[in-house]
Amino acid sequence: MLLDEFNENDREIITPEMTIGEKASNFPAITISCFSDELLNSVLASLPHKEIVSISGANGLNPVYEIFYKEKRFAIYRSPVGEPNCIGDYEELLYHGSRCLILFGNCGVLKKSIDDCGIIIPTNALRDEGTSYHYAPASDSIPVNHKYISEFKEVLQEHGYDCTEGTTWTTDAFYRETAEKMERRKNQGAICVEMECAGMQALCDFRHTDLFTFFYAGDTLAHTIWNSRSLDNFTNVDTKTQIAYLAFELGLKIFSQYQQ
Repeated sequence: MLLDEFNENDREIITPEMTIGEKASNFPAITISCFSDELLNSVLASLPHKEIVSISGANGLNPVYEIFYKEKRFAIYRSPVGEPNCIGDYEELLYHGSRCLILFGNCGVLKKSIDDCGIIIPTNALRDEGTSYHYAPASDSIPVNHKYISEFKEVLQEHGYDCTEGTTWTTDAFYRETAEKMERRKNQGAICVEMECAGMQALCDFRHTDLFTFFYAGDTLAHTIWNSRSLDNFTNVDTKTQIAYLAFELGLKIFSQYQQ
């Protein structure tokens, strides 16, 4: 089977060093990323920042910024939706010097009790996708968020947020989320669905770097009829911006661990 071919000792033919060349100088150790242009621009409008590198590809340049939050220095950029591009972009930032990624974004929910924009911490990801199988041996699932769950829960408590923990369903095929598949995934423990988590964890495990990822709930598939709720990037931007600052607050808590 093709998905059983993983071998951690296989050497890559193409590396970021070949496609990028010179590394960025003094790249921030902790990188923060979301998937929404509107949300990223809302954060950039409120904090001092400057562009430090850009990720280039067939779809154009994706700028990466140095940004200061409470006098601490981070990198921030918009991750592309979809696992292959999301992983490819972060491979380049690992080359530049990122050592920890705090990644957050929207997800669909499979559990009726999860409110719109509710915070979800994934602890396991079902690998209904392809890219993770190039970074980890074949399996149905992968453990997620090996570090920093307790620190993030402290952040949530300090800022008055609740959260739900559980398994996420990572899929490549947004328009093939069928009712039958959803029921099977729910029976496997899934409480939400998204498109990047399993692969990003596999990447960071393979590259021996740190990842913490969380979601804010968007559309719901838990009812008879699909409800988009705040899936649209232009909906509840102020609420989502406040959620973005939770990522920075986690960054502050773990900042000293990445200082040389």
